[in-house]
Amino acid sequence: MPGVELRVEDSALQPIARKVVAGERLSFDEGVALYRSNDLLALGWLANHVREKLHGKRAYFNVNRHINPTNVCVASCKLCAFGRKPDAPGAYTMALEEAFRIAGENWSEAVTEFHIVGGLHPDLPFEYYLDLLRGLKQRFPNVHLKAFTAVEIGYYAHLTRLPIREILVRMKGAGLGSLPGGGAEIFAPAVRRVICDHKIGAYTWLKVHRLAHELGMPSTATMLYGHIESAEDRVDHLLQLRGLQDQTHGFLTFIPLAFHTANTELGKMVAQRETTGFMDLKNVAVARLLLDNFPHLKAYWIMMTPRVAQVALKFGADDLDGTVVEEKIYHDAGASTPQAMTRREIIRLIREAGLEPFERDTLYRPVTRTETSVTVQV
Repeated sequence: MPGVELRVEDSALQPIARKVVAGERLSFDEGVALYRSNDLLALGWLANHVREKLHGKRAYFNVNRHINPTNVCVASCKLCAFGRKPDAPGAYTMALEEAFRIAGENWSEAVTEFHIVGGLHPDLPFEYYLDLLRGLKQRFPNVHLKAFTAVEIGYYAHLTRLPIREILVRMKGAGLGSLPGGGAEIFAPAVRRVICDHKIGAYTWLKVHRLAHELGMPSTATMLYGHIESAEDRVDHLLQLRGLQDQTHGFLTFIPLAFHTANTELGKMVAQRETTGFMDLKNVAVARLLLDNFPHLKAYWIMMTPRVAQVALKFGADDLDGTVVEEKIYHDAGASTPQAMTRREIIRLIREAGLEPFERDTLYRPVTRTETSVTVQV
């Protein structure tokens, strides 16, 4: 690699490193080789090389808050600690006015995004979700609504017997701006049968996102790692995402999600209690190297802890997500991180990593602040 100094301890990485520096696409087998390598510093160097080519010294974040309108869920996925049966202790469903009140608590114009996901409620009508979107958009017209995973969209189609496209059209008309990436887990059918057999399969998950992209709504993509999946399963998952992105260019960012074992049935089936920092950083780096057509990669500090997420900014990630506020899903599964982080704290993490904080909205447009106003540059 002329002009590039890189010491690679793992000889299997040398030809891959040459392809990365040359900007060439990596194959399935090369992805597996990346996962099997323990030369974490080389993986990080390569991923950071790609990251800097894309974003220079910028590291992105936004000011958002999460809303989980219900944890009542008909599914019984082994990976989940959030969902409850309707009569179970801790089950809740927000009335619309309660959801609007929670969205507005301590609200200021600093918030540019509401992130909304919940359980698959057996009794709520589809109109509830449309009214939720309409009500939020009416009360907070400048806040972007990123809401409802592909699993939820598929469930609404099942309940209403409407086509998925029609569900998305109606939601977009009610104010939906983009889709979160939850529910992807791992696409491998054999793994899904164990960890989330009540959810839609990979085909439908990808179909929902394809249709959203065709309707002009971007989305994020995720992968859940650190349970029973293999390196091959992870690579297959990433390459299926890459394939859809080649077709639609609708994914804004990829988010690797570490599995949290506490309070889950799946947690009793895996040997480790939680992922290690080594595994977290490797998944960030490998994703950055394989997803060559994804503009952004997020280090989700809620899952990784702020400290590991900060280091991940040097292992291929360019985004720390947002301030969040009252995140429930991963905390129910044992996440010990805070439920919120201030804008000032996020900026400090980015600057201490030697990078330049870049506040964005959901669509990665720059946000400019003064003492009296917030402006999104369209």
